Amino acid sequence: MNRRQFLGTAAAAPAVLAQQNRKRNIVFVLCDDHRFDFIGAMGHPWLKGHTPNLDRLLGGGIHFQNAFVTSSLCSPSRASILTSLYMHKHKVYDNFSPFPKDLDTFPQLLKKGGYRTGFIGKWHMGGDSDAPQPGFDHWVSFRGQGDYQNPRINKNGTSNQVNGYMTDILTGEASRFIRDNASQPFCLYLSHKAIHYPFQPHPRHANLFQGMKAPKPASMLYKPEYYDQVPKWVHDRRFTRHGVDGLFGHTSTFDDAYRGYCQALMPVDESLGEVMNTLEERRLLNDTLIVYMGDNGYMWGEHGLVDKRAMYEPSMRVPMIAHCPDLSGQRAVTDFALNLDMAPTFLEAAGLPVPGHMHGRSLMPLIGNRRPADWRTDFIYEYEWEQDYPYTPTMTGLRTQTHSFTYYHGTWDIHELYDLEKDPDQMKNLIADMRIRGYQRGRLWMNLTDERKPLVDRIQTRLQQLLVETGGEPRRSGKGSEGDKYAL
Repeated sequence: MNRRQFLGTAAAAPAVLAQQNRKRNIVFVLCDDHRFDFIGAMGHPWLKGHTPNLDRLLGGGIHFQNAFVTSSLCSPSRASILTSLYMHKHKVYDNFSPFPKDLDTFPQLLKKGGYRTGFIGKWHMGGDSDAPQPGFDHWVSFRGQGDYQNPRINKNGTSNQVNGYMTDILTGEASRFIRDNASQPFCLYLSHKAIHYPFQPHPRHANLFQGMKAPKPASMLYKPEYYDQVPKWVHDRRFTRHGVDGLFGHTSTFDDAYRGYCQALMPVDESLGEVMNTLEERRLLNDTLIVYMGDNGYMWGEHGLVDKRAMYEPSMRVPMIAHCPDLSGQRAVTDFALNLDMAPTFLEAAGLPVPGHMHGRSLMPLIGNRRPADWRTDFIYEYEWEQDYPYTPTMTGLRTQTHSFTYYHGTWDIHELYDLEKDPDQMKNLIADMRIRGYQRGRLWMNLTDERKPLVDRIQTRLQQLLVETGGEPRRSGKGSEGDKYAL
């Protein structure tokens, strides 16, 4: 070793030792409405070659191929991310519900554990305020959905209009936070406005994908025989702003909306690259845990619908990638990973205890290739009726490794059950003939008399069990009992 090499090694040693002895930094990047398969490296026909940074993260990280949200709506999902609680427990039921002040969040616990915490982006719980929230040392946010262009930003309690494109503004703030806090353990929560409707691309991407036709899923076509086997609300929603025949109030064509969605994703990909480069500049990339995910999925024509809310796979599945080379190399994980798992994961990564009341589980064993034998094989899905979009009813469901079951409340109709191994596109409802008639009582199990009854009974029993265990209302399972037949 020559003198220059020796001096370089000696100079680097304190930094290396400091990184080894410090708490692990955490960067959580949340993208709004990012559907699970809209990444170039996953083979999306429009995005191949256009998402180099998501591709880079995917190529060097842990890809959770079966990642889901337990409520496919912005605010309920975000509350579950912060608290590791199902919607029925944290009670953020819609996009207007304020976040309860008495709930523990992972930023609060990390802050108590010695972390510098920063929130940058869309909060979206209680749209009438952009004020700093408990648990964050540094705050950059805006009211409600905010604006793509020249947004008004609240930075640590002071609100000003900022010139520029929202995604770029948030990215610059995120990079500054990393640089300003590189010498101490930090947790950065970067929460993008993009890619929420109305999709407004940055001018530098406005000409991308011109002339391309959006893919049309098989279930998008109007077929009466299909609508005969699903609840009436699915048919009716087709003609609303959240359906293909009433798309966003007829403000856009399907192809143009799809194009805008993809264009608005481009700055998010660039943002991820800048964040990773900033970490690399500070020699923090290898030992920082980066988690990227969507707050819910998105339907692009499936079942004649757009947007989210429903318990269909494209609505509830999200991209989820964990990147930390010091912990693990590239690998695909097929076990269920949920938005509920974020808080426990970050707490374990920080060496802090995970409160027993949390419903999720830390993903750290899966990241480290140490899968627990008792890892979950099912989970609850729930959505609460909204006054603004009354065509989508309240639903509670169970997603297992093989089936998807949705029970609807307050509708005189049918429920939905799909065998996802045989029917991954959810085109054949196994209980389509069980529409409740005027002379029947509404309990599903009482009207089933054939070989399907044991399967439905097992699913509803398990759903009821999970609701009880997590503090939910067991009647939301639709599960009855033998004694029901004696009721008047």
